[in-house]
Order: sequence, then C-alpha cells, then structure tokens
Amino acid sequence: MKKWKIAAVSVVSAALITVNFYLIEKKESKVERTVFAENWTKVKKDTITDTFQTKGVIKPVEEYDIYFDTKKNDFQKFLVKEGDEVTAGSSLFEYTTPELDALKGNLEAEKTAAEGEIVGINDYIDKLKAYQGSLTSNSNEAVIDNSIEKSLNIDITTTSSDLIESNIEQEMYKLELEINRLEEKIVMLDAQLSSIEEQKGAVETASEADGVVKNINKNLNNPIISIVSTNVAIEGDFSEEEMKKAEVGMTIKASSPDLKKALNGTIGRIHSYPAEEPSLKKDNRFPFQAMIEPGDEVTKPLLVGSKVNLTVITNEKAGVPSIPVEAVHHKKQPHVYKLTKKGYVDKHYITKGLKAEGKQELIKGPAVGDVILIEPNRIVKNHSYFVTPIQFEKVKSASYKKFTTREKVRYILLGMLEK
Repeated sequence: MKKWKIAAVSVVSAALITVNFYLIEKKESKVERTVFAENWTKVKKDTITDTFQTKGVIKPVEEYDIYFDTKKNDFQKFLVKEGDEVTAGSSLFEYTTPELDALKGNLEAEKTAAEGEIVGINDYIDKLKAYQGSLTSNSNEAVIDNSIEKSLNIDITTTSSDLIESNIEQEMYKLELEINRLEEKIVMLDAQLSSIEEQKGAVETASEADGVVKNINKNLNNPIISIVSTNVAIEGDFSEEEMKKAEVGMTIKASSPDLKKALNGTIGRIHSYPAEEPSLKKDNRFPFQAMIEPGDEVTKPLLVGSKVNLTVITNEKAGVPSIPVEAVHHKKQPHVYKLTKKGYVDKHYITKGLKAEGKQELIKGPAVGDVILIEPNRIVKNHSYFVTPIQFEKVKSASYKKFTTREKVRYILLGMLEK
C-alpha cells in the first residue's frame, strides 16, 4: 500500500513538472512572456550634479611687491616689521634722494640769481628816472652821469635833450621786458621746486593696499618688502584629467573639520602651463585659484595654510526627469522597461542626458511619475506580462482605506475573474 502511494505521488509530481515545462517552453505562452518584477522605481524630477574631488590650501588672494632704486636713492630705515598689519597709505620705509637734493640746490641758486638781477635792474631804472628828471627840470644844469652816458652811448654835451630822453625811455622799456622775463623764470623755478618738494614728501614709501607684511629684505635686494592681502582664497593644482573637466567660473564647495558648514566659491584662475616643467616621468599639475564668496560667514576664519577638501561642480541640472543608472539598458540603443497600469512591461528607447551620482537624466523617454523596472532578471520580449512579489509590510487596513469604493470593487473583480 505504501509503495502504491509513493508511486502515485511520483507520477503526479512528474506530470506537474512536465506540464510546467511545457507551459514555460510553449510558444506564445503567457508563462513564457511573464516577467518577475521585484525592483522598480518611478521617474522623478530631481537635481543631478556632476562633480570631482580635489584638495586645496588657504592662501592670500594677492601678494604685492615693493621695489627700491638704490642707484638714485639712499635708504634710511624700515617703518614696519614682518607680520605687521598695514592699511593702504601706511608708511613702509624712509629714504633720501641725493639727485633731487642736488637739483633743488641748483634751482634755488638760479632763483636767487634771477631775484638779484631784478633788484639790480630796478636800481638802474630808478637811476635812469632820476637822471631823466634832472634833464627835464634844467638841461643846462643836468648832472653828468658817465655810467648812464656810456650805457646809452650818448654825449650830453653834443646830444639834444629830446634825443637823450628818447634813449632813456627805450632803455627803461627794455629793462621792464627783462624784469618780466626774469619774473616768469622765477615762477617756473618755483613750480619745479614745488614738484621736488612733493617728491621729497614721498620719501616715506606707502603701502598700496591693506594687508600683512610677509617679508622684509634687509639686504635691500628687490623686492624690498612683500605684502599679502588679508582676503584669502583657495589654491591647489589640477591633474591632467581634472584639467579636461575644470573651467574658470565653475562653482566649488570647500569643507574642513574646522568648518561648521561648507564654503561656496568659484574658480577664478587656472594656469594653462604646469607648475613644474613637463616631464614624462611625472604627472603634470596645473595650479588654480578659487575665490570664496564674500557672503559666506565663518565663525572662526581659516588660517593661511589650512587644508580643505574641494568639490568642483562641473555640471548641474535641476528639476529634470531622472532614474537610477542601473535601470538603463544599452543593447543596440539605450532603453528602459516601463511597467504599465495594465500589467505589461514595455520597452522604451530613451535619449540620455547628464549622468552623475548614480542618476541618469532622461531627455527623451518616460515621463515623471512613470514606473520603471530596475534590473529585470529576464526580459523575453516587448509587451510582456509582469508579476510582482506581495509586499506584506504594505498590506494593512490603513492602505485598504485609501482606495475609493470604485477602486475596491474593481480590484476585487479583477482578483476573482483574472485567468
């Protein structure tokens, strides 16, 4: 009896297995075209950000070099020390200008000589006027002035009074012109002396900007002083692969254990020539500088020399349809499998956009909200049926109450009548 039961069970089992194999292998069988859809997702409107990571260091934005001409000037003393904070206009060092001093002496001598000439000419004019007056009052009793007669080239004993007066008038006119010329010369000399004084006033060389004195060259080799700005930036260098992605103007985010939140900024400068001479034996590195946005408030400013981790955003798209990259298949043409409300798996060809962070932008394809199959075990053909596992954690009375009366009736009838 036991042997008969074992034989019967074996026959039934074999029959069931045979039938199942037949149904699976039968052409156009529903079993053949049914896909087990275990993992799926919806097309979401999302932000996709393409980035790469690198490192940087906090450095001053700019460095100003101050130069000194030792050939024309004599250095006196420094007025600042290394590490001092200075503002625009702060005096840095003193020096004298021997050439300007010598030029000033020559100009002052010329001015004194011109002023002396004017005094002498005025004295002579006064003398001519006195002599002219003596001739007018009584020509017969005029005092003979041999120096005047010699300068005028006249002989009072033989020359008429009218001719002598005429010569005196002409002579005084010439002298007035000479005084005017000398006065103009004095004005010009005063202007030159004033300019020299202004230059001598610059004997205390001033800083051009706010900053900190980084270096002082006490040997007077140029640059004699280096000043770094108080504003800081982030500097680093890109690899050759990173250089292919990076561009001036790209957004960066800097993070550090010393920062409570990341700093935002932009790449301000990228050197197109490597930091070191190109070589086959080493990778080329290209220096860059990123500016920190002034609006970013930092409770404790980062010290110069602090290391930071940089995220460079090479591309970013907000509010675009996206799906996980593993949902995209690439046989011949990129495509995805969409789960329809009628229980089918339909193939949809897509046009891909930005890919980053495990997300794929859909430029063309299923719309936001459509359900997409992820990693199907087997896709037999387009427009196949699909089945999904029961998610018992979601089978709750609260979920049932969410359905409308019409939906409840519809799903009950489908469960009863579906073959």
